[in-house]
Amino acid sequence: MRFTISTRKIFLGVSSAALIGATPALADDHGKKMTTAELNKMSAMQSAPTDISGNSVLQPWTGPYDGVPAWDKIQVSDFPAAFQATMDKVKAEVVAIRDNPAPATFENFTLPMELAGNDANELFAIWGVHSSNLSNEEIRKIQGEWLPKVSAFFDALTLDPKLLEKTKTVYDNRETAGLDPQQLRLVERNYEQLVRNGALLEGADKEKLIALNTELSKAFNDFSNKVLADEETYIYLTDEADLAGLPASFVASIKAAAEAQGKPGWALKNTRSVMQPFLQNSTRRDLREKVYNAYINRGDNGGENDTNATIAKILKIRADRAKLLGFKTHAHYRMADTMAKDPDAAMELMMKVWPAAVARVKEEVADMQAVADAEGAGITIAPWDYRFYAEKVRKAKYDLDAAEIKPYFKLDNMVDAMFDAAGKLYGMTFTENTGSVPVFDPEVRTFEVKRGDKLVGLFYLDNYAREGKRSGAWMTTYRSQHDLGGKNRYVLASNNNNFVKGGDGQPTLISLDDASTLFHEFGHALHYLNYDITYPGLAGTPRDFVEYPSQVNENWLLTRYILDNYAKHADTGEPMPQALVDKINKSKTFNEGFSTVEYLSSAIVDMKLHNRETPVTDPDAFERETLAEIGMPKEIVMRHRLPQFNHLFSSDAYSAGYYSYLWSETMDADTWAAFEEAGSPWDAETAERFRSVILSTGNETDRAEAYREFRGRDPEVKYILKKRGFPVPGE
Repeated sequence: MRFTISTRKIFLGVSSAALIGATPALADDHGKKMTTAELNKMSAMQSAPTDISGNSVLQPWTGPYDGVPAWDKIQVSDFPAAFQATMDKVKAEVVAIRDNPAPATFENFTLPMELAGNDANELFAIWGVHSSNLSNEEIRKIQGEWLPKVSAFFDALTLDPKLLEKTKTVYDNRETAGLDPQQLRLVERNYEQLVRNGALLEGADKEKLIALNTELSKAFNDFSNKVLADEETYIYLTDEADLAGLPASFVASIKAAAEAQGKPGWALKNTRSVMQPFLQNSTRRDLREKVYNAYINRGDNGGENDTNATIAKILKIRADRAKLLGFKTHAHYRMADTMAKDPDAAMELMMKVWPAAVARVKEEVADMQAVADAEGAGITIAPWDYRFYAEKVRKAKYDLDAAEIKPYFKLDNMVDAMFDAAGKLYGMTFTENTGSVPVFDPEVRTFEVKRGDKLVGLFYLDNYAREGKRSGAWMTTYRSQHDLGGKNRYVLASNNNNFVKGGDGQPTLISLDDASTLFHEFGHALHYLNYDITYPGLAGTPRDFVEYPSQVNENWLLTRYILDNYAKHADTGEPMPQALVDKINKSKTFNEGFSTVEYLSSAIVDMKLHNRETPVTDPDAFERETLAEIGMPKEIVMRHRLPQFNHLFSSDAYSAGYYSYLWSETMDADTWAAFEEAGSPWDAETAERFRSVILSTGNETDRAEAYREFRGRDPEVKYILKKRGFPVPGE
């Protein structure tokens, strides 16, 4: 879990994996620009002296790009003292602002609160890498002990009645204070979010909220550790017959995994990056079933790592908190500051897509069953067969084999491709550093980022799976852009993937799906690298918007330019032949039933789980009953079953929010239609309008209004149906 502390986060008192950024020069009530010296003086006056001598975590960031984390010098044992010292400093900063005897104004209250908490930002950037990329027993122990304390600290700070009083004073006087539109939006959002998160509570209710959030942080930590423990288990293969059907590159990687543990044979780690290619290629149905069951039952084995009781506890706390805060359900609480606004709006969109997706799955299963019958397999398609027989159908329908594609998707080439695409679209360049920037693992790469001649910042790329690294893929920032007082902060952005490194010195080859993930996460990075906003509190976007820029970026992967220039065979270096490019393009909507149902079932279950006043006490039963109710095909399992659904239960981040991928993809498909209407995926005018209206503006305006400014209207659902190859009603 990563804490991101800005003014907004201090106000909210929440822990979050959300990303922040900030801003151009600030004006006082008379329009006078504040100088850097004045801002620095204000910041210095806020800060209480803190003894950081000898603490590796709290050392100032030095070196290039106005300072970078000294990952190579961090001592994990220094984190507890760093947490305490940072909380003391943040409290001193906020109390100094709070206790200013002058009547609260934008200049003497809102502005300095925007400047508060930078030490906490840096601390939790470093902590986030250790807890997500470098986790071990010592880190997990510190996390279990300290994150509840940190949660309680920021809750208490948030709920300080004096802060509420000053925030309300600025809010009440906003119409006569001469604020510009951004300042007005900041003031309104600060007050509304403060109230939404319990600032109006008093006495026992306030103490109860702090207790609930503290218990919730403990439960999140418990859930994460249990899932991670199950993901760090292995299935070991010792007979070469067990490798039947597996590509040589994959065999080399799992052999290297076994050797790293001093084990004979081959090691299959219980993660998606191993499960997916195994199920897709292995001709051993018994082993496919074994690998599949180990993967889908993470957190659901009845042992010490079983998460069902933890989930029930989280759901109870969330329901109690929502009621305490005046919301009907946790879903209503979480969605109050989203584009959808209401659970019914999210469900309406999902149910527009669900029937077509289920219908397509029935067609896909029929095609697979026909292949199995023709081969005399004597089976009925089961979940562990889906990926395997889908590849057979792909080959039969499109003469396209995933094994034929993979040699053309060399990871290093795809990294170069995503950088080139950013250059063509936004004028950005990425130049690799050679040893001048500390990294937290020898395989992490760093790149200097420019847009034109302007230095933007630094991009960290952590591509490979390793022990202690959580599964999946994600983007984060260690430092976000702002321009307070005329000095721009350089962005430190990071992409984190879990690709299986090639073994025996072979290049790392990734699947088409993995390449899409690479472009997706890079889309998040491009969003934050293009920020040009004024206030940190107007940085992070609503949950159902934040996936939109990343999903748009996936579209450029399969453009002719990228395939022609970067999809080159790992052995021969020859570009992908046109015939294969044509096959890929023809098969773009292949298996979309599976992809949509796998994801959408998870999103629907999430919403139904949280859009209820009485919390679920038996997650397994609820999952089964809900899937039966919506007609879940028996041949598919949810992309994330509840017992391992980190998006929902390792933080609040995506709870009642997993629908956001579909909401964002609706905008994504509509945006791609804009490029198509312009006549080229590289249309300069459309790309610049997307960058300047969508990417660079953070949350400075309502995101629905921003989309309408970009597109000239609201997004249309028909484009996502077309993108997935589903029928469009009325067409």
